[in-house]
Amino acid sequence: MAEVRAIDYTGSERLTMNMGPQHPSAHGVFRAILTLEGEKIVGVDAVIGYLHRCHEKLAENLAYVQYPSIASKTDYVAAMASELAYVMAAEKIAQFEVPKRAQYLRVIVNELQRIASHCLWLGTWCLDMGGALGGGTSIFLYCIRERELVLDLFESLVGARLLYGFHQVGGVRYDIPAGWADQCRTTLNTIEQRLHEYEAMLHDNAFFEARTRGVGVISSALAQDVGVCGPLLRASGVNFDLRKNVPYSSYEDFQFKVPVEQEGDCHARYRVRMVEFRESIKIVRQALDSLPEGPISSRPGVKSLGQVRVPKGEAYARVEGPRGEVGCYLVADGSQKPYRMKWRGASFSNLAVLPYILPGVTVADVVAIMGSVDPVFGEVDR
Repeated sequence: MAEVRAIDYTGSERLTMNMGPQHPSAHGVFRAILTLEGEKIVGVDAVIGYLHRCHEKLAENLAYVQYPSIASKTDYVAAMASELAYVMAAEKIAQFEVPKRAQYLRVIVNELQRIASHCLWLGTWCLDMGGALGGGTSIFLYCIRERELVLDLFESLVGARLLYGFHQVGGVRYDIPAGWADQCRTTLNTIEQRLHEYEAMLHDNAFFEARTRGVGVISSALAQDVGVCGPLLRASGVNFDLRKNVPYSSYEDFQFKVPVEQEGDCHARYRVRMVEFRESIKIVRQALDSLPEGPISSRPGVKSLGQVRVPKGEAYARVEGPRGEVGCYLVADGSQKPYRMKWRGASFSNLAVLPYILPGVTVADVVAIMGSVDPVFGEVDR
């Protein structure tokens, strides 16, 4: 006779479940193969690569004047930071000087990009968690409303709202048009006032507190061992920001503070980014008030693909993007295009922490944790 087995009603049976890559809270095309005991996660296998587009190989076949527009498509939510890392690597090898005005313009657009990126992060994160956060939809619409104001600034500056091609080797392509600085100040004032609206919906909200406090804790030691960066690192008690620790593009000229929290949970990452909103506003105001006169590039305007040639050499340049360190390692052979390029995406490094912090939480917590990590899969898969 066949063996008769009793059904296990204790909940100890394990279930394997795919979360993504189609799941809305996967923030792109991330697939997590979760092993569950009931609602609790006991194992996770992270699968990436669904958005691989050969960025690093493309760099070997495109001229230095072409690739900044392709770099935009890595972290397409913070295209300005990606472009800057690439052109800084080329400038480092060739020892090209960047005019002071161009350096300030780079700071302005990169801090505006940080604000726009954080708006998208906060809105989609609260939309993921939904529930009593205004249904999740209210704060999402508020954040998109403010993000559109920043994208209006970018559109009037470069003619595009998402992918810009603003940076070029030796400086920037465009100077600010008449009236742009005043429009920018008005936008900053509006966003600064409306940050209080976001916080009014979230602070003392019992559901938000329950979903974020003590959830997804990354210790200081784990953060440094794994190599996470940006708001995740600073929310775990590590005071490191490239703009302060390794200043570039004249960041040493500006007064701002680097927010640091100790708890390392989702709520700490939220608090860090909310301070970054205000510090970025402060930096842009300082840059606009002290914007120097002069040229916007040490190189002539782009007229041909072979116009920029970088001598033989290699260099690594890095910038502090909204998600952390964005790095570009270039090897030049003296031609009009790089011999090799290697990209360091902040989202790629930050995702490496998930297998350490997901076991032990519930399926619902995965949504909150993923949103607090804020990955963009264009720079994960590249």
